[in-house]
Amino acid sequence: MAKKQHLSKLETRNDQVTPAETSEILHLASECLKVPGDFIELGCYRGDTSVLLGKLLRDQDSSSLPPKRLWIYDSFAGLPAKTPEDASGAGYNFQAGELLVTKREVIDKLHKNGIKNTIVKKAWFDQLTDPDLPSEIAFAFCDGDLYASIKTSLALVRPRLSKKGIIVVHDYNNPELPGSARAVDEFLRSFPDFRLSVRYTLAILRKEC
Repeated sequence: MAKKQHLSKLETRNDQVTPAETSEILHLASECLKVPGDFIELGCYRGDTSVLLGKLLRDQDSSSLPPKRLWIYDSFAGLPAKTPEDASGAGYNFQAGELLVTKREVIDKLHKNGIKNTIVKKAWFDQLTDPDLPSEIAFAFCDGDLYASIKTSLALVRPRLSKKGIIVVHDYNNPELPGSARAVDEFLRSFPDFRLSVRYTLAILRKEC
C-alpha cells in the first residue's frame, strides 16, 4: 500500500500526463519487462514519467531478468513550430518554445530518485541517427505532442521494435493536439500489421504476431 501511495504522489506532479494515463503507461511497460530490448521515451518534459519508468526498470534489475536501459530524448528547447497538420480550433496552446525544460533539470531529477541506468540525449527527433538509439526496443513512450515529432518518433521506433513490444503515443485524441492522431493514423495505414487500442488519450500500438 505504501508503494501505491508513493506512486500517486509522483503522478500528481505531472501536469501533462494524468494519473490514470500514468498508471496505464506503467502497466503496459510492465508487460514489456520480459520482452527483449530497452525502453525509450521520446519527449520527456520534466522527467516525471522518466522517473517512474526508471524505477520500474531499477526494480527489474534486481530480478533474474536481463537488465534494461531507459533511453530519453528531448529537444530541451521547448516545442518546435507547428505544421498545418497541427491546426486546431480548440485553442492556440502548445506554441513553439513552450514546455521548455533543461536537460540538467531532468538529469538532476533522475539522480535525486536514484535512477542510474539511463541515457539522456538532447536533440530534435529528426536529428537522431542509428548510434543514438538502442538496436532493440521493448517499450516506447512517444510524447512529442505535434505531428512531425510523432511521425518521426514512430519511424524511429518501428524497425527496432521487438516482437511483442509496445508503442504508446500520448495525446491521440486530444483536440488541442490533432497532429498526434494524424501521425498515428497515417502510420497505421502504412503499416496495417499494427493494431490500435485507445485508453484515455493514449494510442497503444502492438504488432500483430
